[in-house]
Order: sequence, then structure tokens, then C-alpha cells
Amino acid sequence: MFASFETGQCQVNCIRIHYRKGGSGQALLLLHGHPQTHAMWHKVAEPLTRHFTVVAADLRGYGDSEKPAGGERHEAYSKRQMALDMLELMKALGFSRFDVLAHDRGARVAHRLAQDHPEAVKHLITLDVAPTLAMYEQTSEEFARAYWHWFFLIRPAPLPETLIEANPELYLRSVMGARSAGMKPFTEEALAEYLRCLSLPGTAHGLCEDYRASAGIDLEHDRADVQVARKLSVPLLALWGAEGTVGRCFDPLQEWRRVAVNVRGKALPCGHYIAEEVPEALLEEVLGFIYS
Repeated sequence: MFASFETGQCQVNCIRIHYRKGGSGQALLLLHGHPQTHAMWHKVAEPLTRHFTVVAADLRGYGDSEKPAGGERHEAYSKRQMALDMLELMKALGFSRFDVLAHDRGARVAHRLAQDHPEAVKHLITLDVAPTLAMYEQTSEEFARAYWHWFFLIRPAPLPETLIEANPELYLRSVMGARSAGMKPFTEEALAEYLRCLSLPGTAHGLCEDYRASAGIDLEHDRADVQVARKLSVPLLALWGAEGTVGRCFDPLQEWRRVAVNVRGKALPCGHYIAEEVPEALLEEVLGFIYS
């Protein structure tokens, strides 16, 4: 995976972020979801280097990036802090403006990045999410059953961390394999990387803190934006899986239009893991949007 990419570590926002960089031209930042790492982009990363300088980073708490303690209010894992990590990383790599393609948890970081730093983000593409505030406020029984980990991971430490660390592979397969496509989309090489990183000291705490922040301080930040009618101004493409939970339980396009002024989107013929299930379709949508 990532054969033509260089690997780096960069100290930004007081923590160390791990990344891969390849290609040339305008910059495209790739942000992964849970419980994965930047390796989730391996089927699209090389083709994207024909058009962009591609930076695939591990979020704080995930992969080979640093995993700080969360703090009393989980503020170290607020999407505001995680977004600042990525803004500073891109600046350190020489890019003051860039496009962002982000999946799942990474899309929540990207939402805050574009909200807080619109001057830096040219285009934003989100994969299989609706805005965090909408998803919490509209939680149904169907959503809670499918996304059980949202409510498990926010329990106080150390309960969820202890259970994940007791059997990381069971947790990984329980979350990823329960989606519509099962384990079919994932190559052995990518799965081995996800498991290696989930088994690293501190990863269980990092991903729990990510979710705890989203159920607390992130909602405060999102509600503050709503209160003053502050919306995303950057062009946004929202894509979701036609076979996934997000599209069944929410109207992603409608919800993104509540918080952004320039939105288009559609469902793709897949489940949650778009970049690994339908990489060719994703590439077509990304290039068509950025170059339209």
C-alpha cells in the first residue's frame, strides 16, 4: 500500500501526527474514520496522486499519531483541536489552502476544519455522515442498534478501554463486520494495519475520547454555530452509502443543507466503507466535484 508515498511524522499543535504524502500539484487531505487509520484510502490514494499532492494523515488518538490524555471535558479530542492538528500539518507541509476528502470520524473533523478555517479549505467531501448534532438529536432505535459503539465508547473510562484492549480483533470485527458488506471490502493487508494500530498502547483511550468529545464539547460548539446562524461556506459534496445506516436513518443532504450554504450530494451503491467498497465510483465523484 502507498508504494509511491513518503512517510512522515510532524509535530503540530503540541502533538505528533503521522502522515503519508505523495503526488504533485494542488493539495488534497484525506482523513479516515473509526476504527481505522489512513490505510483505509489505499485503493484510491495512488490514482489521486495523478491529480493532487495527496496527504493521508492519522487523526490524533489513531494509527501511529500521538495519543494524548483527553482531559476532564475530553477537550483534547474536540473536533476543534483535531481540526487544528490538520490545519497546522498542512501548513507545515507547505499548503495554506487545500481540498479535503474525509470519511466517518474524519468527516466530523473536516466539518469543524471548514467551519473554523474556511480560508484554508477549497472543497469539502464527506463520506457517509450527517452532521454530528443532527445524528445525536434524531437518534432512533434503529440507529442506536446499528451504531451501538457510539453509546458504548462514551461510557466513563476505563470500562470501554478495558474491554477493547482485552480483545482488539474482536472489537474491530464486531464494528466493521456488522455493516452491510461484512468483512468483504477489506484486504488482508489493510486489516492487519487496522489491528496493529488498534492494539497500540493508548489507541483504545484515544478513540473513546474522540467519541466522548463528540457527545459533549463538540455538541456545544455545534449548537453555538446554530445559535448565531453560522454555516459552512465552502463547497460541500456529501456522499453516503445507499445500503448504509446513515441513509436509512437520516436525510444526509437535507441535514447538510441545514448547516451549509453550498451543498450537493448523492448515495453511492455501497455501504459505509465507500473508499474500500466502490473506489472507482468515489474517484469519479471526487474528480467531478473538485474540477467542476
